[in-house]
Amino acid sequence: MSKNIVVIFAGGSGVRMGSGTPKQFLEVNGKPIIIHTLELFEEHPAIDEIYIACREDYIPKLKKLLKKSWISKVKNIVPGGTSALGSIHNGLKSAVDNCDADDIVLIHDGVRPCVVPSVIDDVIAATKEKGAAVTCTPLFETPIHSAGGEYIEEIPVRDECYTAQAPQSFKFGQVLEAYDKIAADNPEFKGMVDSGSLMRSCGYEVAIVKGNRGNIKVTTPEDLYIFRAMMQYRESQDAFGFAAGETQSK
Repeated sequence: MSKNIVVIFAGGSGVRMGSGTPKQFLEVNGKPIIIHTLELFEEHPAIDEIYIACREDYIPKLKKLLKKSWISKVKNIVPGGTSALGSIHNGLKSAVDNCDADDIVLIHDGVRPCVVPSVIDDVIAATKEKGAAVTCTPLFETPIHSAGGEYIEEIPVRDECYTAQAPQSFKFGQVLEAYDKIAADNPEFKGMVDSGSLMRSCGYEVAIVKGNRGNIKVTTPEDLYIFRAMMQYRESQDAFGFAAGETQSK
């Protein structure tokens, strides 16, 4: 029987955050962001195993955090690569001995802690049916194309544009083979945006799965403020049993 695994890439340095601590280890409500992310998959019944590619100097700290947070599904932690896709490749390779080609692997960013369980269900179902799937949301702003960044060159049709998020999900054997193929000639994965674009470059069709708009990637200080606000909102819901901002009927 096939299983569902997750590869978390968390090798970033946090340069855009402007802090001395990698963004995935910044604390929100008493827990590092990566622990918030890992808990999503630890608590999801469809997920069997988790593999992490982390900044090498932070691996001992992460192991302590996993123990403290009672996270048991993590099977391996390996050093990240020089790029996000390099980290993903390392994570995939670390799972080879435990996975079959038909197992499903969800690839997820360590600083994307707000994906909802139903989206995880949907992306797994789409991968079983269609072979590969990327979580996306419709684009609400007007997209602009400009190669030089100075003048508008093209305005694509907004209704045909989406924002790619994560998780991005594939058959384990296919995505590992694709990563190996690209890495052989392009070890830095230059020109590759994410796993979906890599798979497309290797000729695979990738389905779109509708994601939740709150599934933000915490990259900048502004993102961190938004995530903190979202956590406060959730706490209000849990504490009072209704959406924050609403009043109970008398």
